[in-house]
Amino acid sequence: QVQLVESGGGLVQTGGSLRLSCVASGRAFCTYGMGWFRQAPGKEREFVATISRDSRTPYYSDSVKGRFTISRDNAENTVYLQMNSLTPEDSAVYYCACAAVSWPTTTRATYKYWGQGTQVTVSS
Repeated sequence: QVQLVESGGGLVQTGGSLRLSCVASGRAFCTYGMGWFRQAPGKEREFVATISRDSRTPYYSDSVKGRFTISRDNAENTVYLQMNSLTPEDSAVYYCACAAVSWPTTTRATYKYWGQGTQVTVSS
């Protein structure tokens, strides 16, 4: 069992930056990749970014590519999401999760051990 706790969310103005963290605890860190998803009110939870265990293969959704950076510190059992050039469309609850498969995946169903989420609000 792995417990995930996100932090770093908050209120920021358009064009601002935030850095989200997700710390894992429990029996083991995520064996495979880790991902970030987000869910805005009234919308489906959507993929944001994922990174492999060796950090060699990050993937991003088209909506955040070039603005967000995912990174991982296995020694600290932590995954990060640096978010720059934020817009109101980025406002959502952000969740981290452990992948249940060994290949990079953007599909929500292939992730397990979700955190409780951290709110990001971008004002215009």
